[in-house]
Amino acid sequence: MHGWTGFWAPRHKCRETNDKEGTSVTLPLVRQQLPVAAPARVLACGAWLKNTACLLEGDAVWMSPLHGDLATPQARNALLESVARLQQQATGPIEAVAHDLHPDFFSTDVALQLAQKLGVSAIAVQHHHAHIAQVQAQHAPDQALLGWALDGVGLGADHTSWGGELLLVQDARFQRIAHLPPLLLPGGDVAARETWRMALAALYRLGHSSDQILSIAASTHLRAGKLAPVPPVSLKGIGNMLQRGLNCPSTTSAGRWFDAVAGLLGVCWWQCEEAQAAIALERLAADWLGENAAPVLDEELIAAGLDLNMLLRRLVSLMVSTRPDASNYSSIQGLAAALFHEALADALARCAIKAAQQHQISAIAFSGGCFFNRILRTRMQDALTQAGLCVLMPRESAFGDAGLALGQAWVAAQTLHAERTEKHNEHSTRNSLCV
Repeated sequence: MHGWTGFWAPRHKCRETNDKEGTSVTLPLVRQQLPVAAPARVLACGAWLKNTACLLEGDAVWMSPLHGDLATPQARNALLESVARLQQQATGPIEAVAHDLHPDFFSTDVALQLAQKLGVSAIAVQHHHAHIAQVQAQHAPDQALLGWALDGVGLGADHTSWGGELLLVQDARFQRIAHLPPLLLPGGDVAARETWRMALAALYRLGHSSDQILSIAASTHLRAGKLAPVPPVSLKGIGNMLQRGLNCPSTTSAGRWFDAVAGLLGVCWWQCEEAQAAIALERLAADWLGENAAPVLDEELIAAGLDLNMLLRRLVSLMVSTRPDASNYSSIQGLAAALFHEALADALARCAIKAAQQHQISAIAFSGGCFFNRILRTRMQDALTQAGLCVLMPRESAFGDAGLALGQAWVAAQTLHAERTEKHNEHSTRNSLCV
């Protein structure tokens, strides 16, 4: 299995709880109501992290409890138990089983085996397509929907790592309209835990040579975090990897962009928990914005849009020009963090507004774990609302992968409906020709 399928160990068990006598109690399935009935009965096996499964039946969705990270035996057993319970919940034959596009997920294996057992189709659904389809099923089932899916990672339709995607979703289809610029992942999976690697990848993106990367990254402003600095030999080794393109797959992940900036600002070098760097970066920006007016974006930054090189240069310039022992160092860090949030949110919003005008779409969906970031979410929402667009979000702010199974099930149901409609039309055409 590709290691990037699951970076983090789960911090909780959500399948079971204990009553006062200490016995195990299985949590119930949770029922959600959709605005319209789905065209097929589908069971979906969910994502890798924060896994849940669901049964889509008519206008009802039965969601399992949260299982956690499927890297653990406990979570895998919990998924198997939930799948069995969802089958029992169904009032008729299950017509398809949905799963993530990634072939090596445990949930994919479960879906394939179940589909074979039931004699039905196993339908793969791209991760970010499912994110936007979740919102579509809950809010706009009968219309095309544009949506930003911003998260840590998901296998893309081109077999690269996605995570910063603007998608146009309609029925069972999606179109990738735009995405964040790619960043290299030096060392592959480990770059998601060691944000100093992502900082080097951002510097490399700006065209610095290996020696220049080493010089900038070894400067004291990147050593200002709570943990010890990275040894120079490690910095040089990663610089050489980037130069040679060795074990450096690319990703459009918004989560990795937050990691890179957190590393550049000296906020977080290593992550011990999921999204630790992004949360610390948001907190730094929020503290600064609590005492200062939001940074004003100049025409150069606005014109750059989703080409984030200009923004990276601004951030590097701010940090390099300030000594870590300077009295205003923390304030400069906060300014840089706020500038990153504001510029990124504005670029994402402007891109969505332009796409909405081109495709005559009136609603924009937000989904993916990066939308837990209140600064990013609020600024984007304000910009889109001012442009006359409606912003749709997952119910109960379930931005992360915990609601992904619903999106998978919805896409699979629409896929079955499209296939049946096509077969019916072909049959009708043949009959007409025969007559």
